[in-house]
Amino acid sequence: MTTSEAGSQTEFLSVHDCWKYLRNASVGRLAVVLGGGPEIFPVNYLPEDGTVTFRTGPGTKLAAVLEGGTVALEADGLNSYGTIAWSVVLKGHPEVVAVNGDDLQPADPSPWEEGVRDRLIRITPTEISGRRFVISPATNWWPPRDTAFRPE
Repeated sequence: MTTSEAGSQTEFLSVHDCWKYLRNASVGRLAVVLGGGPEIFPVNYLPEDGTVTFRTGPGTKLAAVLEGGTVALEADGLNSYGTIAWSVVLKGHPEVVAVNGDDLQPADPSPWEEGVRDRLIRITPTEISGRRFVISPATNWWPPRDTAFRPE
């Protein structure tokens, strides 16, 4: 792990630490490019054997995978005290490894939503990077614009 520019409290994570953080989370954002524009989707994933897998069904994510381009998966989180944050970005090549529900195993990530999620996708990374940093005091953050909104 190395520290960024002078005075910064950001640490760049080693590959080993990146995998450690990915194994301690299960939700990330998948970024794909399809039709010339970027798309980002929340996915629940499973890291194993130096790859990451997730389920999907017909739609944009599957179309992007079948197109053969590179994708990115980003996951982040906080320590239990909410004082240190981390973020890991994995870039790589996705491939379909299971084609229908019969091929999926109980250990494969379960989908959040109802509907057909009969494809298991594996991302083999070509690049992985991450950082960890101390969260600045909340008095330095921008306050939310709509303080009345509370997610259900």
